Amino acid sequence: MPIAGKLITLEGGEGAGKSTQLTRLAERLEAGGSRVLRLREPGGTPLGETMRDVLKRPGSVIAPEAEALLFAACRAQLVAEVIAPALAAGAVVLCDRFIDSTVAYQSGGRGLDRAAIEAANRLACGALRPHLTILLDLDPSRGLGRASLRDHGRSDRFEALGEEFHRRVRASYHALVREEPARFRVLDADRSPDLISEEIWHEVQARFA
Repeated sequence: MPIAGKLITLEGGEGAGKSTQLTRLAERLEAGGSRVLRLREPGGTPLGETMRDVLKRPGSVIAPEAEALLFAACRAQLVAEVIAPALAAGAVVLCDRFIDSTVAYQSGGRGLDRAAIEAANRLACGALRPHLTILLDLDPSRGLGRASLRDHGRSDRFEALGEEFHRRVRASYHALVREEPARFRVLDADRSPDLISEEIWHEVQARFA
């Protein structure tokens, strides 16, 4: 049964398998007759893709405050140009990272003021919130190891921040889940991708089909 007009986000640390699971979910939704739009953050617009290269490029020197504002700017453009029109047209929007990443990375990881991050998210998104957020939970040591293999040892700017930074990010994600348990589904990402994709599919069917 097709579903329509929903925003589903995939969150998690480095190497958690978000891109793989987004692709699998999109294919199953499309096979069921849903119109699906696949996005990533930062990205999805010319501005976002340009800023993605800047934000992830190893050696880029960006103040934490500027980093947070760049993510918010990319998100504002993505919502206005792509997400809001797609939802209004009845598409299912799947996004690899969204508002929770900024809270987890820039507030939890960087230590920026949570209220300021939330204000930036509100400015970027207005009242828009994900209808479902899948959190792929993985110990940072495992995730960074996976990311290193995937990228042939060439760490991007965030992967290079080290395990302690990513442990703070993970703790922040867990805090978000405690605050909004109804929006999140937390899945152990240290398992077979096939098993994880089945659990995601069952969750989507249970909520929306």
